[in-house]
Amino acid sequence: MKDTYRVVRRPIVTEKSSLQKEEINKVTFEVDRRANKIEIKQAVQGLFNVTVVDVNIMNYEGKQKRVGRSMGKRSDWKKAVVTLKQGDTIEFFEGV
Repeated sequence: MKDTYRVVRRPIVTEKSSLQKEEINKVTFEVDRRANKIEIKQAVQGLFNVTVVDVNIMNYEGKQKRVGRSMGKRSDWKKAVVTLKQGDTIEFFEGV
């Protein structure tokens, strides 16, 4: 994983992630499944010019879903919760 744009795929914007962002300065991203904590930290610091204090990652298994008569499967994915240094922020949809 060398390309920072492939490590961080998209921000996850939910009620819980918005609360964490405001209260305890944690931001949530969907990341590449092969990325490790060090690569995620370097990618976030490079993309958003912030200081990352800690990275927590969670792996999610894709759910089985019915597609007509047969069964399909959603893809597996990885979530990263990144703790930023006090005073640093990442703005996604401010002013919209």
